[in-house]
Amino acid sequence: MALVVSPREKRHKRVRLKVSGTPERPRFSVHKSLNHIYAQLIDDSEGRTLAAASTLDKEIGAEKKNRSNKEMAKKVGELAAKRAIDKGIKKVVFDRGGYKYHGVIKETAEAARAAGLEF
Repeated sequence: MALVVSPREKRHKRVRLKVSGTPERPRFSVHKSLNHIYAQLIDDSEGRTLAAASTLDKEIGAEKKNRSNKEMAKKVGELAAKRAIDKGIKKVVFDRGGYKYHGVIKETAEAARAAGLEF
């Protein structure tokens, strides 16, 4: 039986061939599901997550009914950037995860930039 791969997964594999995180410049990865938005800073040389934020965090206000909208994406980007800066990380490489750069992906990235991360 053949393995079915979605177009987004194909795009993500293509992007990941070029984008890799290092200890000095980790990968800022964004993922969205139907209900939540997740952001991580990843050091690919060790395979470690250095910082993370999502709409599931209590600091963001997970009691909201719709957690996958642009307003919540901004909060996730700001919180991820704050946690990264607290750990001394200023420069990152952006990984959009195969998604188009618009909507919640764009809001997350722009909020992280506004909070002090350099892409």
